[in-house]
Amino acid sequence: MSRNKDRTGLEDETVFFDENPPPPAVAPQQDTASGGGFSWSAPTQFVDLPSRGEFYPEDHALHNKETVEIKFMTAKEEDILTSKALLKEGVAIDRLLQSVVIDKSININSLLVGDKNALIVASRITGYGPEYITKVTCPSCSEVEDFSFDLENAPIKDVGSALEDHNAIRTEENTFVVQVPLTQAKVEVRLLTGADEIKSFKESQRKAKRKMEETTLTDQFKMFIVSVNGDNNPLTIRSFIQAMPARDSRHLRTFYSDITPNIDLSQIYECSSCGYSADMEVPLTADFFWPK
Repeated sequence: MSRNKDRTGLEDETVFFDENPPPPAVAPQQDTASGGGFSWSAPTQFVDLPSRGEFYPEDHALHNKETVEIKFMTAKEEDILTSKALLKEGVAIDRLLQSVVIDKSININSLLVGDKNALIVASRITGYGPEYITKVTCPSCSEVEDFSFDLENAPIKDVGSALEDHNAIRTEENTFVVQVPLTQAKVEVRLLTGADEIKSFKESQRKAKRKMEETTLTDQFKMFIVSVNGDNNPLTIRSFIQAMPARDSRHLRTFYSDITPNIDLSQIYECSSCGYSADMEVPLTADFFWPK
């Protein structure tokens, strides 16, 4: 995910996911404002955005921006992560990201999900290192064991050929139109943001409190489908989602995943008990920001 040189041609010494990066020095600085003593400044680094800023509107702080500067996690961010109130509201990670981002004009909730994921992984590395040990269950023998994932091995996913592969188009509004195979409907979708994640989380909480049936898949479709055959009426979209054949549903989910700029968090897992080996998505459990 890193580049040897930035767009100015200068060497970039603090690029996200560089191999064997030098340990940053935290140097004391003279605090002239308070009349003496020292203030301590946390080191920073630049994180590559999977979207490269392509899908943000012109008035967005990240329009055509390829990187975001963040500071390394400190005790302040650990306080955020252990706040019971923030954890209950499901916003602890968002508050942490808002705290570490240098440019305060950036609203974390407005970030595309893939860009937000890149910042989450980068922040975790600055706080606790690239090794992520968590329990995983073998799909073959069901053995539960500790497994170590290397978070620095998370390249940006290549979505360059996704439109051509699916015979889809990108609109001027940064949405995407694809024709699903069975009903032949032309479905327009948009990329989800952090705000959409919060909305989804709250809706899930609401249904859980009322003991309502979970409808995760259809709820997600409702969030990212913009129109069907050019009709953006919510009733039309809801009706299509409810009647959409499973084959079309699967095709649409695959397409959406393929065109979403993101980091690739899949790594090779090998079971120590039965020898089963396969790609496994890095599980973002509680251990991710609260390592033992």
